[in-house]
Amino acid sequence: MDKSKTQGPGKHRWRLVANMRRAVLMLFVFGQTGVASYYLLWVLPYHGGTALEIGMLALFAILYAWIAVGFWTAVFGFVVRLMGGDRHSILKRHPDAELQQTPMAKTAVLLPIYHEPVHWTLSGLKAVYRDIERTGQIEHFEFYILSDSRDPDVWLEEQVTWNRVAKELGGEGRIFYRRRPVNLNYKSGNVADFLRRWGKRCKYMVVLDADSLMTGSTIVRMVQLMQREPGVGILQTNPNIINGQSLFARIQQFANRFYSTLFAAGLAAIQMGDAAFWGHNAILRIEPFMKHCGLRKLPGIGIFGGPIMSHDFVEAAYMGRAGYEVWLEPGLSGSYEESPPTLADELARDSRWAKGNLQHLWVMLREPGLRFAHRMAFLNGIMAYVASPLWLGFLILTTIAAANMTLSPIEYFPDGHQGLFPLWPEWRPEWALGLALSTLALLFFPKFLAVIDAVIHRYTKDFGGLIRLFCSVMLEIIISVLLAPVRMWAHSRYVVSALLNVSLQWAGQNRTEETSWKEALITQLPGMVLGAGWSAFAWSLDTMFFLWSLPVALPLILASPTAVYLSRNSLGQALKKRRLLLIPEENTAMALLEDAVTYRAQEPADSTLTPLEQAVLRLDHNRLHQALAWDHRRGSRKAELELCVARCLELGPDALTRSEMSQIVRDRESLKALHEGAWRSVPSSFWGRSIARLSARAKDA
Repeated sequence: MDKSKTQGPGKHRWRLVANMRRAVLMLFVFGQTGVASYYLLWVLPYHGGTALEIGMLALFAILYAWIAVGFWTAVFGFVVRLMGGDRHSILKRHPDAELQQTPMAKTAVLLPIYHEPVHWTLSGLKAVYRDIERTGQIEHFEFYILSDSRDPDVWLEEQVTWNRVAKELGGEGRIFYRRRPVNLNYKSGNVADFLRRWGKRCKYMVVLDADSLMTGSTIVRMVQLMQREPGVGILQTNPNIINGQSLFARIQQFANRFYSTLFAAGLAAIQMGDAAFWGHNAILRIEPFMKHCGLRKLPGIGIFGGPIMSHDFVEAAYMGRAGYEVWLEPGLSGSYEESPPTLADELARDSRWAKGNLQHLWVMLREPGLRFAHRMAFLNGIMAYVASPLWLGFLILTTIAAANMTLSPIEYFPDGHQGLFPLWPEWRPEWALGLALSTLALLFFPKFLAVIDAVIHRYTKDFGGLIRLFCSVMLEIIISVLLAPVRMWAHSRYVVSALLNVSLQWAGQNRTEETSWKEALITQLPGMVLGAGWSAFAWSLDTMFFLWSLPVALPLILASPTAVYLSRNSLGQALKKRRLLLIPEENTAMALLEDAVTYRAQEPADSTLTPLEQAVLRLDHNRLHQALAWDHRRGSRKAELELCVARCLELGPDALTRSEMSQIVRDRESLKALHEGAWRSVPSSFWGRSIARLSARAKDA
């Protein structure tokens, strides 16, 4: 290992501090879980004397410990902020004056995309480009649009929009576009393709998502920090959610922006140089990433075989194994992303993430040399989805226990109990109430701790003032209570599907559409039936058990109207007008965010022709696509392509499959032949009618 990596301020000091903090965290978590499990043991009628109660106790302990980790992470964050920040963070090591004098290095800004709204996505990149330009450091950056889109209409539009944006910015030779002909291994494969071709051109790469926005000053500061810290392989920012329009998106936006102040500070303080990589809004040192972070296919069977779907945590673990540090730095503001606009879109995304996170179980258990902190990061990611079926299992066992107590005679000699004396069942309702309240405190106290932090550090005005902030927190709590059982049911299905290795489709994310009543009823019907059936069964057993079931059953029964109303933009905007669920970025003008809104609003007027039709008919588009195409007319392919071109000219694009259409618009000679042949078409043909629409559009313009 390069000795330079082991040098740097506080290298060994932070390791010692991190181990002490993690030890304290584990002491609090396991100590609290032990006390809570003891209370549950005495709440249960037979005090763990039956197999059913032992199962309940085991599931409760696992779930309680996982919740406790989140609780104490927030507490750590509160304490760290109360002390003025973490003095061991890399941002605290270097004064602003020192960073400003740090020489820059060539950095690539990557935008991997797959069937995203083209104008909307590239307008965001345009805003980032302009903001870096304002720093005066644009000459140190190159931009790469890395497409995996398969639909010709999408990637032809990507090529035209890239060309237009590059010209508008004067970025020719600085903004590049590449579409992989074969999109293997998802996003990680796309980035790997870039590294194989251009990895040696730059020292660092900043990875964005389609919805990412980062200020130029933050990106420049990240490069300067990497220059000052040669032992850091990945520097991760804490992205804040912005631009929420629907009620659902604004709830997610508020929760992320407000609560993450504590959670991110606590997480960074505990992980320190063993942090995770979240796949975007981060800067990576290219040379060690290329050398150490290649992803091999998993050698197992089913879900544990084939390419790794969720690559980011694995790459961070490999970087740590190679001796490099990975830092989460919450002090780097100006990092943004967007939330799915509806519950349906969030759950569709989670269905993919669940499978990817479960794959990490193989890496966590079988990959040698990984740091303990990174293995724990894998476990936390796995629990984000496995917690749902565990919770569902706990509810099932609780229901069975309640049914046994109601419908079956009392067992004085339950399974496993031996001796001459009976085991008398005992009920301790006051202990049960105390245990329930302690669990609720773990879930909701950090939210109110965030309010206290806002008061102490005087930023309540950024969220609409103390009264509106408190109302926003209460509204978010109500919505989160309604959504928790719905997510539990959905995630439980996703975990089972992942373990059965059900194939998934990857697609671009919906950015604007609301949820219809029909869609909501279809997607939420199984959960609604489950909730209604469980509630009815609880009512038949016991009134108290029925009341106990309502916090879970009622949200499931109301899942459809919840999904519909949360997707409404009108409700989100109504609350915004009343300054509820407000975030600081909606109070303060920022050039980056204003540019993004302006550029996205300047979407070219809708054309009467599809991007594919324009690629054939418009000379400027056709020449551009020819310049980006290759000559594929070799051997038997020549006759095949010529037949496809002839059929397209005679009957139109709909006569070809998407694969056939992709082949001919990827071929230079075919594009030329399509253009020339289409303009010779008779007026009554498909292309003749398209020419008429194009001419009419030109006259109107």
